[in-house]
Amino acid sequence: MNNNIIFGIHPIDALQKTNHQSLQEVFILKDVNNNRLNLLKCSLQKKGIKINLVDRKIFTSKVKDDCVHQGIVAIVKYINQHHEEYLYKIIKNVQKPFLLILDCITDPHNLGACIRTADAAGVDAIVIPKKRSASINKTVHKVASGGLANTPVIRVTNLARILCLLKKQNILVVGTSDGLNNNLYEKTLLPPIAVVIGSESTGIRYLTRKYCDIIINIPMYGIVSSLNVSVATGICLFEIIRQRNMQKNQ
Repeated sequence: MNNNIIFGIHPIDALQKTNHQSLQEVFILKDVNNNRLNLLKCSLQKKGIKINLVDRKIFTSKVKDDCVHQGIVAIVKYINQHHEEYLYKIIKNVQKPFLLILDCITDPHNLGACIRTADAAGVDAIVIPKKRSASINKTVHKVASGGLANTPVIRVTNLARILCLLKKQNILVVGTSDGLNNNLYEKTLLPPIAVVIGSESTGIRYLTRKYCDIIINIPMYGIVSSLNVSVATGICLFEIIRQRNMQKNQ
């Protein structure tokens, strides 16, 4: 199977709205009667995107039948990934960058969920290392639910060097950890800012932590000691948004 595919109504609909040129070819399962799918099909046809109505045998050669594909799969010729030069452009052109850095998120479901959350929060870009990170595949696209079509993902070779660069550009680098008593709700967290989230099992790496300006934690009030990585990401990002909005209203 081609990893350069996405499936599901929502991800394909989001991509055709934001960057339909990246949709190379679409396959729709015959005899699927779904109003949302029919509307999407009409929209794709109006934009001149090639659509193939196929039987299940051909369809499952494109995507596993146990995937939640909703009867549609697309081959894409462009995935919203960039080299680190793109990060330099953001730093130069965005007045107060709002960045998410994901350190060693190796599970594609978690990566997709973090991308979806980051898009909802309006971050300018997501930075991930080339190694020790899940690849941007069909599962990530599906879980991101269209977020990848709008939010650029930047792969970098040396994450520590990038953090050092951000600090030199006066971007606050904020790490996260379960093991500290440094409540994020008691800290000033405003753009320009980069939030660093580590894996659920090990957290952010030692060298990554070394380059953070501050390490914060999310206070826990029950018996559970940690949160899913995408939930933790959402809490941190939307606390920054809350503080930014309060500053604007003052």
